[in-house]
Amino acid sequence: MRLAFTLATPDKAEIIGALVVQLTQEICERTDAQHFDIDLDGTVQRCEELLSAGHYTAIIGWSASIPVAVATITETYALYAGGKIGVIQEFYVIPEYRCSGVGAMLIEQVRAYGQKRDWSCLELCTPPLPEFGRTLSFYQHNGLVPVGGRKMRQNLVATIS
Repeated sequence: MRLAFTLATPDKAEIIGALVVQLTQEICERTDAQHFDIDLDGTVQRCEELLSAGHYTAIIGWSASIPVAVATITETYALYAGGKIGVIQEFYVIPEYRCSGVGAMLIEQVRAYGQKRDWSCLELCTPPLPEFGRTLSFYQHNGLVPVGGRKMRQNLVATIS
């Protein structure tokens, strides 16, 4: 399988937004819960703004001219991790390309990006378990290790559109 990976520019926000909405829909469907309240238009707009401001980076995986995977990442700081770290916010491979090595190649792209920026580590939260146990296994197989806890959230605004 021949794939190409590119760092996204703001003009790719529609592609990224569509893949992220697919990710959130899959999580909600598999867990039978409404974890997210996002829509495509708002997500695309927010993505374009974040990419343009330099607060957000995305790496898109392409098979020919078809986007088949995306990882969105942010840089932040944590004393417990030794300073500058990368956080994978969203990671998605379309179902037809899973189990083909695309995800592992995408993780490697993120890892290389972080190494160039001197991140001490990468972090992410898995989707809900046990419904996404295979996802946890995938991340472990690709070098990430569980560090405990669960992602928690308190909304500070009424809704996200």
